[in-house]
Amino acid sequence: MQLDQTDHLIGRLKELHKGIRDSIMRRRREVPMERLVQVVQSTESDVKFDIDAAAEEQVVDFCRTWAAESKICFVLVAEGVSPAPGEPERVVFPDGADERDAQFILIVDPCDGSRELMYDKRSAWVLSGIAPYKRDGCTLADIALAVQTELPITKQNLADTLHAAIGARTSCERYDVASGKVVARFCPVPSAARTIEQGFATISKFFPGGKELAARIEESLAHRILGPIRKGQAAIFDDQYISTGGQLYELMIGHDRFIADIRPLTAGWLARRGLGSLGLCAHPYDLCTELVARQAGVHVCQPDGRPLAAPLNTTSEISWVGYANQSLRNLIEPHFQELLANSLLHGIPDEPPEHRPAMGLPQPND
Repeated sequence: MQLDQTDHLIGRLKELHKGIRDSIMRRRREVPMERLVQVVQSTESDVKFDIDAAAEEQVVDFCRTWAAESKICFVLVAEGVSPAPGEPERVVFPDGADERDAQFILIVDPCDGSRELMYDKRSAWVLSGIAPYKRDGCTLADIALAVQTELPITKQNLADTLHAAIGARTSCERYDVASGKVVARFCPVPSAARTIEQGFATISKFFPGGKELAARIEESLAHRILGPIRKGQAAIFDDQYISTGGQLYELMIGHDRFIADIRPLTAGWLARRGLGSLGLCAHPYDLCTELVARQAGVHVCQPDGRPLAAPLNTTSEISWVGYANQSLRNLIEPHFQELLANSLLHGIPDEPPEHRPAMGLPQPND
């Protein structure tokens, strides 16, 4: 993929996103909520609701037209595009083309955050990224450009589209939802705070399974950094935004200072205690726009500090961390990594065994 194609490719992704946004907004006007929240399919990677189906159809139709018009070959990775049950969710365009001729891989999440959007609670996001094709496989680290577009709730009159490419600052366009016109253009700026005090700092715990472990790490982290709770004060705040793209947005726009999603790391802990299997986790398509956050200045990485490098598929389970700036990373990361390592072995960090509640949680010698 040549650098001179970047603007063209970003433009095409924006076109795709607009089509998805228009389709979902139209469907939400025409279809009652009771239907939108119905489960229409369960896959290895997620549960698909009625609201997701409309978006996925838009992606396949757009890619087929794009490939035919441009005479280029590329691979699409997205939910719902598997050519047959049990096969990887990836398809080559144009139809019948040989994947070895592909110029790039396009990975898409058509509606990240559908659970909140279908109840009209909070925006969801269209996420997409493009990586130059490699025969030995591409990862999140190979994504060279990405776009994410807000899918607003019905009473919201403004919505954002952000894009970034390697070597370029992240840009945001703010649209008037009714007219579709751009009302503002700006570069998002993450928080410059040097402390988490009086800010939003969150460890994701959306669903049952590992919630107590995540909450105890969060409590211990706050205690280490800020000290004991002071009567009548709320030192930091927690925000469970059920959308990875939405979480990245909150970091890059300056709303949040620290977010960690460690759900995959709790799998062994859950299994050893007979608490069930690992539930829903973030996948590569949920994080295909982490480049947008990084180019805005957010530090996005694995819990151990290494760059994200999961393969571009729909099934790999990903843990990730986002720090709004280097100062916050320096402050939080050593404590977070130590607490995480200890908790995965012992379950409850920073508590003596006699104070651990009898809830099937591990003892130090487990």
